[in-house]
Amino acid sequence: MPSNADPRDELVEHLSALRAFAMSLTRNSAAADDLVQDTIEKAWKNIEKFKPGTNLRAWLFTIQRNAFYSSRRKARREVADVDGVMAASLSEKPAHDGRLALADFQKAFEQLPVEQREALILVGASGFAYEEAAEMCGVAVGTIKSRANRGRKRLTELLGMADGEDPVITDAATASVMAANLHQR
Repeated sequence: MPSNADPRDELVEHLSALRAFAMSLTRNSAAADDLVQDTIEKAWKNIEKFKPGTNLRAWLFTIQRNAFYSSRRKARREVADVDGVMAASLSEKPAHDGRLALADFQKAFEQLPVEQREALILVGASGFAYEEAAEMCGVAVGTIKSRANRGRKRLTELLGMADGEDPVITDAATASVMAANLHQR
């Protein structure tokens, strides 16, 4: 991006990636939309803090991740949806064909700890290098690699796949998360 360009002009290019990351964190469509909106609002208000020439997408993901964890801390002080009525009204079964149904993948993915889901989305589906993901999460590169590898291994177990089995997946984002041999960056 030229040095005189306004990074706000580039924000819209990152909305789909932000939405996908928000869905992986929140597992709720409405909450994901709210998280993306909060992220864009915070980025817009703090655009002067963005350093031109650096990775805008990584900066946005960092804002989103921080907003997510802030909202989780706040939610601990709020009353939960104990009977699940609200949560049930927001869920919808996806229509997906192929050997590995998206619903099965989502169910398995949701069983992973948030740190492993986060690592898989950043490194696998969003294409960030391990170093970039580690910086966004504020952890060592080895920690991100470990989380991603443990997450992939656990997904393989949960989905009942044999080691080295090549699932037939039509969804590119799901395929990238499931890839057993992501390039070491």
